[in-house]
Amino acid sequence: MDLNQITIPSLNVEKATEFYKILGAHLIVNALPRYVRFKCPDGNATFSIHLVDELPIGAGISIYFESNYLDDWVLELKKNGIVFNQLPEDKPWLWREAHLQDPDGNSIILYSAGKNREHPPWRIN
Repeated sequence: MDLNQITIPSLNVEKATEFYKILGAHLIVNALPRYVRFKCPDGNATFSIHLVDELPIGAGISIYFESNYLDDWVLELKKNGIVFNQLPEDKPWLWREAHLQDPDGNSIILYSAGKNREHPPWRIN
């Protein structure tokens, strides 16, 4: 099995599109103002954004984007006006993470995990 894509809701797909383009996602389907789809610059993962009348209630959605150059990426994004809730920080689960939110309040976690993404010391064999 392979994950094809994840779709997230948005009240303003055009505004969300600009945000994810700044993060580095490549727009591959443009059906503005109601739908867009992106491909991540590395790997085969895609995600889409669709227009909704209201956002889900509760904790919402968390999206993780991985980079081996997390700290440099965060510095570049800050220069482009992206605001972070948490700058890169080493976590007890052996990932380095930075946290922010997209225009619809979805949690975005930019991280670097290296081998620990798939092979942490506590992995089940």
